[in-house]
Amino acid sequence: MAAQLPEVYAFMPEKDCSGKCEGCAKKAVDISFDNGESGQPRRTLLSWLLGGGVVASLATFLYPVVRYLAPPKVTEAAVNEVDAGKVGDLKPNSGKIIKFGNKPALLVRVNQTDWKAYSAVCTHLNCTVQYRDSTQQIWCACHNGTYDLATGRVVSGPPPRGLEEYAVNVRGDDVVISKRS
Repeated sequence: MAAQLPEVYAFMPEKDCSGKCEGCAKKAVDISFDNGESGQPRRTLLSWLLGGGVVASLATFLYPVVRYLAPPKVTEAAVNEVDAGKVGDLKPNSGKIIKFGNKPALLVRVNQTDWKAYSAVCTHLNCTVQYRDSTQQIWCACHNGTYDLATGRVVSGPPPRGLEEYAVNVRGDDVVISKRS
C-alpha cells in the first residue's frame, strides 16, 4: 500500500486509484445546471437560437439574389420625340444607334437629303439591329435577319414582321426623330 499522506492532502487520491471506491475524491461528479429539472427547456432555447441564426444567414444571402433576379419596375419614359444629333454628325450612307426613350433607334442617312429612322429592336428576339452600308440593308446579327432600308420590311431571315418606322425631321442643323401618329 502507498504511504499515507498528511491530513492536509487527504482529499487527493492515490496515483493508482481507479475512483470507484466509496468516498473517493476522484469519483466522477455529476455537474448539471438544471437543479434536478429536465434539460428540455434549455435545449429548446438553443434550438430556436441556432435555427434563427441559420434563417438569418440564409435571408442575408438570398435577399440580394432575389432582388437581382426580380429588378424593380421602371416605368417607361413617355418619349415621342428625341434629338438625334447634328446633320454633320452622319455622312451619307451611314447609320448610328441612338436612345429613344428606353429603347434604341436606328438613324440612317441614305443620301445628302434623305433620312430614315427605325426601331433598332429586332422583331424576332429583341436583338439590336445595325445598318450595313455595303448592302444598304438593316441587319440583325442574332440570326442573320435583314430588313429593307426603304420600308423596314423583312427581306430575309426569321423576323416575323418589319421594324417600327419613325419620322425624321431636319430642323436647321438638328436631326429630330419622332413617333409616327
